[in-house]
Amino acid sequence: MLAVLLVLCSLPGDEGGDAKRPALPRAAGPAVGWGFTHTQYSADDGTGAATTRAARLLAAHPMPQNQHLMGWGADNPEPRPGQYDFADLDRRLALIRRTGGTPVLTLCCAPDWMKGGTAGRTDWSALEKAPTPAHYADFAALAGKVAQRYPDVRHFVVWNEFKGFFDDARGRWNYEGYTRLYNLVYRAVKKVNSANQVGGPYLVMDSYVPGDDTYASALKGPWGSVDRRTLDAFAYWNRHKDGADFLVVDGSSYSKDNRYAPDAFAATRKFADVGRWLRKESGLPLWWAEWYVEIPDGNDGRAGWSERRRTATQATALIEMASGGAGSGFYWNPETRGAHCPGCLWTSTARDDGGAALPMMDLLSRFSRAFPPGDRPQDLDTGGTAVRGLADARTALLVNTADRSAATTVDGKRVTLDGYQVRWIDRS
Repeated sequence: MLAVLLVLCSLPGDEGGDAKRPALPRAAGPAVGWGFTHTQYSADDGTGAATTRAARLLAAHPMPQNQHLMGWGADNPEPRPGQYDFADLDRRLALIRRTGGTPVLTLCCAPDWMKGGTAGRTDWSALEKAPTPAHYADFAALAGKVAQRYPDVRHFVVWNEFKGFFDDARGRWNYEGYTRLYNLVYRAVKKVNSANQVGGPYLVMDSYVPGDDTYASALKGPWGSVDRRTLDAFAYWNRHKDGADFLVVDGSSYSKDNRYAPDAFAATRKFADVGRWLRKESGLPLWWAEWYVEIPDGNDGRAGWSERRRTATQATALIEMASGGAGSGFYWNPETRGAHCPGCLWTSTARDDGGAALPMMDLLSRFSRAFPPGDRPQDLDTGGTAVRGLADARTALLVNTADRSAATTVDGKRVTLDGYQVRWIDRS
């Protein structure tokens, strides 16, 4: 992975947002790799001991780190036209820099005055509204301003999950509107520096289980079929975009109505099948901006599985994404303020004993190191057992998808894994 090793001190924030920024090293090339997205709570927020511990953890395992422009830990960056507040973004970018991460910015969401709200007021319940067409150019100008302010950031994702772009009257995505916004942002960010890398469309690859023909499409597998309205939106963007350096999508292994086909582990094959199709259609490097394997409850929580089962299923999903041709992905880190945080990368930094690594941190950081950008790991033949495998010439990742022990052979040696065990093997 090409980590951006930058200044180790935080950059000072400024209320007006127009202070001269210090010169910073430039990231090279389009490569990113496997990392995570900061959400509302992260390693820059909490007790001193916990945030220090979490920062040290991240510095010990440098990987790409993604931050949104507005929301998910960042306040409104332009509460009034021409009045900027980048304090939260400055803080998050400073965290990424001092922990050796490769910074990525997702250019979402928009200030209220760009989407019919009142200038100077932020209504967080309206976060997921898209800018009105009259303000697409204003949002693009803000994107350009951000690209100027953070010259070390080389990777920009345009918007998030087509938020606010569903046309209820026509029962489909407003892909014309999104593509117009995308093209304006693409040109604005490239104008700042042609080396900047820009991608989209960050569509959710929703699917339906076999036998459910609701919006069925030709992109299908044993897990079901992708919603054809999503594919229509992708096709329009792919034909009419001004350019793209990478393709971004997200999705879940379960269906839109929260079902697995045929089971939670086998359903992760969707990531490989969808990835291969997208790579063929676009010819672009593929990123998974988010991915999910555990069906949420009514409060969007995912706490029904043991951490061992959860980590094994996530490892299987990573194998499938890589098998489908993806070279980058961002785990949505669901940090909370409570003592228990299912699926989190580290314990809550709101607690003095927080900031300690959890199983997903070990999996994600090791996957990031083992299979960096440009690496082409392949499925490992495990003899048709319950064990899934991914490997290159140096490293093999094995996952037992059963809740009981299972055995396989790697490089002529018999390997036994406990139930839901994730195991790394040095092949060198």
